[in-house]
This record gives sequence, C-alpha cells and structure tokens, in this order.
Amino acid sequence: METQNNWVARSLQHVWHPCTQMQHHETVPLIPVSHGRGIWLYDMDGKRYLDAISSWWVNLFGHANPRINAALKDQLDKLEHAMLAGFTHAPVIELSEKLSALTGNALGHSFYASDGASAVEIALKMSFHAWRNGGQTEKQEFICIQGSYHGETVGALAVTDVSLFREAYGPMLQRAHVVASPDARLAQDGETATDVALRAAADLERVLQQRQGKVAAVIIEPLVQCATGMAMHDPIYLRRLRELCDQYQVHLIADEIAVGCGRTGSFFACESAQIWPDFLCLSKGISGGYLPLSLVMTTDAVYQAFYDADVRRGFLHSHSYTGNPLACRAALATLAIFEDENVIAANRQKSQMIASAFAGLKDDARVKHVRQQGMIFAFDAVVDDAERASTFSRRFFSAALQQELLMRPIGRSVYLMPPYILSEEEIALLAQKTMNVFEEVMA
Repeated sequence: METQNNWVARSLQHVWHPCTQMQHHETVPLIPVSHGRGIWLYDMDGKRYLDAISSWWVNLFGHANPRINAALKDQLDKLEHAMLAGFTHAPVIELSEKLSALTGNALGHSFYASDGASAVEIALKMSFHAWRNGGQTEKQEFICIQGSYHGETVGALAVTDVSLFREAYGPMLQRAHVVASPDARLAQDGETATDVALRAAADLERVLQQRQGKVAAVIIEPLVQCATGMAMHDPIYLRRLRELCDQYQVHLIADEIAVGCGRTGSFFACESAQIWPDFLCLSKGISGGYLPLSLVMTTDAVYQAFYDADVRRGFLHSHSYTGNPLACRAALATLAIFEDENVIAANRQKSQMIASAFAGLKDDARVKHVRQQGMIFAFDAVVDDAERASTFSRRFFSAALQQELLMRPIGRSVYLMPPYILSEEEIALLAQKTMNVFEEVMA
C-alpha cells in the first residue's frame, strides 16, 4: 500500500500547484487529501483538518453533502454535457430563472463560463462591446479599486491592483485606472468607516470627471475585498458608487465571486446597500464547491444592446463547458438548501457566535483591525520584525495543520471563511484552535 510520503513525492514531481512557490514545499508540508466529510478533510494517514477557509472559499455546505451528491448522481444518468451553442437543457434554464428571481428580475440574463476570472473577463468585454454597439466607441477604459483582485487571466489582471502580478505581467496588460480604497482600516484619527468610504468615493468621482466619456465600467468586490486581506468597507460606498456610475453613464461591475452566495449576510452582497449593478459575477460557492461554474448576470438593457441580426453585434465569447449540466445541477441543489434550510437567517446567528468566540481578540495588543462581515471574520497580526512578517502566513499555515486546521492567512491578515454547516460546538473548537496557532506563531 502506497504511503502518504510517496503520494507527496509524486505530486511534487509532476503537479505544478497554484499560487505556490514550489520550492517552499521543501519545508512547508504538502497534504495529500483522501476524502472529505462535512467541515473536515482527511489525509491519506487518516488525520483530519477543519476546513476553516472552505477550500478557497468555495465549499458552502460541507464536503460530500448528501443533497448535492444525490442531485449529481441523478443528473449523471440524464446528461453530463452538451454544447450550449444552439442547444439548451433544463438545469441551465432553471438555474438562470432562479437567479433572476433572486434579484427581483433586475438582472434577468445569465451568461455562463467555468471560473471566476473568466466571469470577470466576460463582464469587461460585455461592457466594452455594449458601449460600442450603442455608438459610444470611446468608452474603452476601466476603473478598479486600490488593492483589488479580480483574477489572473489577462483581462482580469488588467483590473487587479496587486504589485506581484503587475511586476510579472504588466507589459501584457491594458492597465485600468486605480482609485482609492474604501477599506475601513485606512481611517485616520477621528474618521469612521463611513468617512473613509465617502473619501474614496470622492477620489472615484475625480477620475470619472477627468475621463468623462472614456470609461466603460467600474469594478469592485462589494463589502469585502478578499484577496487584499479581507478589506471591509461601509455599504454607503456601494450606494455612492451606483449614483456616480449613473451620473457619468458608466457600467458598474460587482465581482461577487467570493462575497456572493450568502457570505456577507445576504445572498448577494449588493443587497446590503440596496443597489443592483449592471453586471454581477458569480462563481466559487454557486456550485457548493463541487464543480467549476461561473456566470455573469446582467440587465435587459445590456442584453438588448447585442440583440441584432448582425453577428458582429453579438457577444463574441464562448467556453466549451459553458452551462455544464452537472455544474448547473449542483448549483440548483445549492440554491435549494438555501431556500429549504433558511440559511441566510441561520448564518446571521452563526456570525454572532463567531464574533463571541473571538471577543477576546479586541483587547489583545498583538492584534489590530478585528473585523467581520457576515460569515467572513478577520484580524491583523502585529509583527514588527520584517523577516518574521514576511514568513508569517507560511508559519501560520504549517502550525495550523498541526492543530487540525486548514487556514491560509493573507500576509498578516488571519481570516475565517468556513462552511455554513458549523455547529456552535465546532465554532468554539475553531476559535480555540485558531488561538492556539496564533499563540505559537507569535511566541
């Protein structure tokens, strides 16, 4: 029988892992996963790990969820895939209808892809092309938020403000305008989160004035900029953003790939600000963490901009696995769980439990910016030594594995984004193990 070490060696020999400097695995453990059940992942030796980050923010209702499993098994005997050009099928129709209804039909048209970056790429192209079809051919520029991350395809990287990617791939990109972040951690003495949000909105308006008639769209992760360290902002920023986009005739793209599907306290993050964007991107949790699926929801006005006999005025984008029936069926099962189990209300209770479990952090001098938005909880570690700060995330990850935890801090920002099925006892266990790891890493 093959040992766990053998599996690791084979993976390191042949698998190029994402978001990874492979040399680090000479010291940072690589865990071969055997199976998952509920909130737990199990390695080849039977050791378990509490999946506190939902396997990169995708797993909403636990691993091997019985309802999603059953839906996929049923779909396997009916239709595994068919091209969506010239054909359609029940799962993609029903999913599109249900998502439209969740927006009150404000966003009634869904275009499908497979991953989040592709959804962002679609939204950018769709905005650009819609303006061109409408005769406003000079609207070719985009605006993103400082520190934003929207994916790693070339188009998505153009609206991603991460220096690591800029330095590596900058020459390939048509760079977007970068405006001030509404991140509440940027508050100056005496400022509130609302003040920071309005100050950032004023910076956006400055660029919109300077580039009037040139900007196609503004893109933002509503309420939480995840990959920049769970930067959270006041909903007033979204309301002001919607007003400015209307005033300057610019599309608003809401990247809800990570923050949608109930993460922030409502099914769509934009609901918290009582606004709808022109484009809303979904991926990650929409299939419950089972299969690659992404989509862009948009308005009837955008859809009609492409509705024409001329092929050149159609939207020119396609994926071989667009609207895959298995992925759509997993998404339908995921939405059914939301509806049948009143998940949004249950999440609000669990988010309060998480806040209570970590209440002691607010008095810890080694911690700053304790923050929470729905089922996303984060805090920043105070590490003054530059060398220790640069390795904090890897050291925390390794120590967490010893405590049966899967956690990957972003820099010095420690965060939780767990599956929604956590019990009160499991929340207490997660909090205790997290603090054990924090004590060890900070010692």
